[in-house]
Amino acid sequence: MSDPLGPVGFVLGGGGMLGASEVGMLAALLDAGIRPDIIVGTSVGAINGAALAVDPTTRAIERLTDLWYELGTSDVFDGGPARQLATVAKHGHLHANTTLRNRLRAELPAEIEDLPVTFQCVAASIEYARAHWFTRGPLVEAVLASCAVPALLPPVKIGSEHFVDGGVVDSIPVGRAVELGAQTVFVLHVGHIEKPLRPPRWPWEAGLVAFEIARRHGFSDALAKLPEEVRAHILPTGENSGPAVAVRYRSTTGVRRRIERARVATAAYLADAGLAATERPAEKPTEKPTEKPTEAPAEKAAQNPDQSGTSGGGERTGAD
Repeated sequence: MSDPLGPVGFVLGGGGMLGASEVGMLAALLDAGIRPDIIVGTSVGAINGAALAVDPTTRAIERLTDLWYELGTSDVFDGGPARQLATVAKHGHLHANTTLRNRLRAELPAEIEDLPVTFQCVAASIEYARAHWFTRGPLVEAVLASCAVPALLPPVKIGSEHFVDGGVVDSIPVGRAVELGAQTVFVLHVGHIEKPLRPPRWPWEAGLVAFEIARRHGFSDALAKLPEEVRAHILPTGENSGPAVAVRYRSTTGVRRRIERARVATAAYLADAGLAATERPAEKPTEKPTEKPTEAPAEKAAQNPDQSGTSGGGERTGAD
């Protein structure tokens, strides 16, 4: 039986600790019988996407829920103000990535090409000032590069290049999923993109606001360029309040609540869209979808940064 959705792509954007909502969205998709053929991720979405690509079942949701709670309670982002100031003065970033690397190594296999589902994540190359899509090679290093938030975590050196957070170049990589052949795209996009921004009041807010403007513009531009035959579903988080720009990155307050709200909201959205009872093939095909762009970096990467997303859901097509 042919799949009415066609090749399915999951697009996971960035958003710091708000990225916990993506776990709830993934849970609702799996509950509805919707399985990905293609997964692309940016920043924290690369962590969530990689974990799902390793095991695209409900077991991944359980592991991700535990991982998200541990990210805030472990020493991944440890150190008080004095220690952080000393680290910044010496190294140019607040935290080392050693603990996060070790935690990811415990969860993720060695190579991207060994995953049962096509997975790619993006990072920004410092030397060449362009998007670099990781399509093969060590999975942990690729994910670390994709979520190396400037000033928060150190750049990741792979080969002769240094990489920082993929949100700098492609915060919500809808276009990449389409390039890889997805005909139905589910966008896991956190935060409040519909909430108007306000002028910055403090110097440190200026960069965040500029970053958010570029991110929103890039996402809107990517949706406008969707081919007519592609359907995009922007999944809801279930959060009706919160900042328009996310700034907290190590608070686990309400993580499990955030996951559950996103799960409930996304399940309701899928039911309203007539997708709750979608029948997916019982077995995944042995061959991955043909990867149209085979080499990284991508030449046509959209320029839209990281941080949050949308609380409401919606469906878009290239004709909209």
